[in-house]
Amino acid sequence: MQYIQSPVSTCCYGQACSMASLLLAAGEPGKRYSLPNSSIMVHQPSGGARGQATDIAIHAKEILRVRGRLNKIYQKHTKKHTLADIEKAVERDYFMTAEEALEFGLIDMIMEKRDVSVDEESSTHM
Repeated sequence: MQYIQSPVSTCCYGQACSMASLLLAAGEPGKRYSLPNSSIMVHQPSGGARGQATDIAIHAKEILRVRGRLNKIYQKHTKKHTLADIEKAVERDYFMTAEEALEFGLIDMIMEKRDVSVDEESSTHM
């Protein structure tokens, strides 16, 4: 998304967990939205490996590398936290309300229901 020239708006319409929360946060600054009753969850990557000890060590090293990269991406897009803050937040599943996600810096605005009077006024002018 960072390489698309057009601004990319993101919106959470119910739940954005795991990688979806990263995509939500990576939208164009000022255009990252959530509905008021949505839930957003961040956490560190998970995985599993089998096989020889050497292969398991290779996979463990890779998942730690990915975790470090994802933490830096979250930090870049939230702009409110140190890397240590992000590492602490993603240590376990961390669920947030839309309000908490706004405070955390994952979104920029909580969308509210349209004003009914505006809809009624529009329909009378048709």
